[in-house]
Amino acid sequence: MAAPTLEDRLRMRKRPPGRPVMYQTWQELLFLHWDFPAEQVQATLPKGLYVDTFDGKAWLGVVPFWMRNIRPRWFPSVPGISNFLELNLRTYVHDDRGTCGVWFYSLDANQSLAVWVARTFFHLNYQHARMHSQQDNATGWTEYHSHRVGTPPEMASHFRYRPASPPRLAEPGSFEFFLVERYVLFSTSANGKLSTGTVVHEPYEISDVELTHWSDSQLPLNGFARRGQPPVHSAMCRGVDVDIYGLLPHKTQL
Repeated sequence: MAAPTLEDRLRMRKRPPGRPVMYQTWQELLFLHWDFPAEQVQATLPKGLYVDTFDGKAWLGVVPFWMRNIRPRWFPSVPGISNFLELNLRTYVHDDRGTCGVWFYSLDANQSLAVWVARTFFHLNYQHARMHSQQDNATGWTEYHSHRVGTPPEMASHFRYRPASPPRLAEPGSFEFFLVERYVLFSTSANGKLSTGTVVHEPYEISDVELTHWSDSQLPLNGFARRGQPPVHSAMCRGVDVDIYGLLPHKTQL
């Protein structure tokens, strides 16, 4: 199966027809990536999806961030519900139509309603976690802690990071563009049917990152071996406002 072209990747930014079903703000996003053999990752994907590779390798990303101002299109944000933390493990995929996007192995969050909504309406593998985070505005450091409920202490995650360069846009066709410029998610329902969902936001303004604590515990929680070494790629983004569109049944190439 041929990999998506640069043209395919750029068209993923296009806003789909219709109206968003939800609005969100994502803040203090940290992107950590390790490479894995493409055949190993392919074996974990549902039928109809193919591992998207760069330099012949598959990439798994650990992404902690803050979810803020979460609300449906028809309802205002609610304190105590609309703000929470999320930590996900993802890889990069495409279908036979050149649609490239993200496959989420898991998404940990510390808001029970958000977990239920995402599982029910977006068929995503959200998990309950105990999480806390804070930012030092004077120094720019973000401290981020997460521990999935029901897992042993060694599965807890700790990240400490801050930007180490001015923000920039990822250059089309570059490695960073491949990793962060993703606007489609794929999910499967209980009956195994594949769906797609679109998110729309301005391209990430990413920075190099100073990283004093990192964790790869999300890897074994999802059946992958820990790497035990710093990520091959790391970057961060201070934040974007996001429009979320509803899931649609996936269409295969005729």
